Amino acid sequence: MLMLNDSNDKNTNIQIKDLNVSIDNNHILKDINLEIPDNKITCIIGPSGCGKSTLLKSINRLIDNNEKAVVTGEIIIEGENIYGRNTELTHIRKKMGLLSQRPTPLPMSIYDNIAFGCRIHGIRKKSKLKAVVEDNLRKAGLWEEVKERLHDPASSLSVGQQQRLCLARGLAVEPRFILGDESTSALDPISSRNIEDLFLKLKDKYGIVLVTHTLRQALRIADYVIFIYLGEIIEVGSADEVFNRPKHDLTKQYLSGAFS
Repeated sequence: MLMLNDSNDKNTNIQIKDLNVSIDNNHILKDINLEIPDNKITCIIGPSGCGKSTLLKSINRLIDNNEKAVVTGEIIIEGENIYGRNTELTHIRKKMGLLSQRPTPLPMSIYDNIAFGCRIHGIRKKSKLKAVVEDNLRKAGLWEEVKERLHDPASSLSVGQQQRLCLARGLAVEPRFILGDESTSALDPISSRNIEDLFLKLKDKYGIVLVTHTLRQALRIADYVIFIYLGEIIEVGSADEVFNRPKHDLTKQYLSGAFS
């Protein structure tokens, strides 16, 4: 198994063992073996169509939404194989805060976007919900901008604000990891940097796994890097190692812009 950290605490990492994913008989991910650390930012890089997003969707089982997907192997989170026979999906997805490529606010108020997941998981007391909403809007750097308009529609926010709202919504259910799938690609440069800065602050409390096509972004914020090509792990290591001392020719070619 390819290790991205020196921790011996297996319950604080994502462990991936012999993961294979096929969609409509197309073998997308091939024999993936990884251990992804907590409290670090791990960036998954590689050319378009190489399996980056499929790997991310496998980690929170959104891959299940594709009826033609066949998954074998194990993904172990906090000691639990999420592909085990009796695994309960809501419980698993609660551990994974997902930030998609484009913001997807719910068609309701700013306040209710944050409170929605909490209510699903049993929080009903108004004082508790109010505290959770404020706390997570603060974590997402949005509280000061929206505190006077919490009951306005979420759609009234700018695109950058909507993405931070989606981040706050994910944090509100107390996940263990934050997953980002090209989560800044639809944003302007200032909003993109705001999200990056938030990730850097949040890694003290969460493991963060990001798919990105933007090598400059990975250079700025990654602690560890995973390079995927045609569904296979080519190279893993610290950001410094992968970007400055890559071991594999394919990695060197990709980083030099020979293909994208």
